[in-house]
Amino acid sequence: MLLYVYLIAITAEAMSGALAAGRRNMDMFGVAFIAFITALGGGTVRDMLLGNYPVTWTQHPMYIHLTISAGLLTMLVARYMHRLHSIFLVLDGMGLIAFTVIGCNVALQLDYSTTVVIMAGMTTGIFGGILRDLLCNRTPMVLRKELYASVSLMVAILYLSLRYLGVNEDVNLLASFSFGLAVRLAAIRWSWSLPVFSYEPGRWKD
Repeated sequence: MLLYVYLIAITAEAMSGALAAGRRNMDMFGVAFIAFITALGGGTVRDMLLGNYPVTWTQHPMYIHLTISAGLLTMLVARYMHRLHSIFLVLDGMGLIAFTVIGCNVALQLDYSTTVVIMAGMTTGIFGGILRDLLCNRTPMVLRKELYASVSLMVAILYLSLRYLGVNEDVNLLASFSFGLAVRLAAIRWSWSLPVFSYEPGRWKD
């Protein structure tokens, strides 16, 4: 089940990367590259930080073909994307949760501590979007918009808690997906966000 969700997730993330590249008027190569980085960048950074070699996508060329194809396909269907906006948001939320859970599992298999497992899950979930925004020269959306990175954190904690309690893996995945997706969509619907820190040096001078 998780594999199929993962494939849907990297496709959705690749398309979001392609759209971001389109907003910056990039050429076909730029679109394909940003799509690839957005979809697989989080897992790549995770594997490098954890010393998990070879990096996952190097052993599964299908992931490369899928993400690049999704990015290039987006160039053809971009004009219709606004009609699929709601579906796209759901797929993006599913991607965030799937990446988070997969990242946690990779760290667990490598026998890392709970704190590192949570960070590995979050890195997998959000870092592709961070790389996308940095390459597109904008402040990462995952750090300044509706709850996103914090959803990844909550999902990682819930997934690990249920796992340690001995809950069946399928039930755990269903609970984690349901909770994470509900919080993410609610955050979009009602603009939930964490408190914002705004610092202006001149403002505090006498």
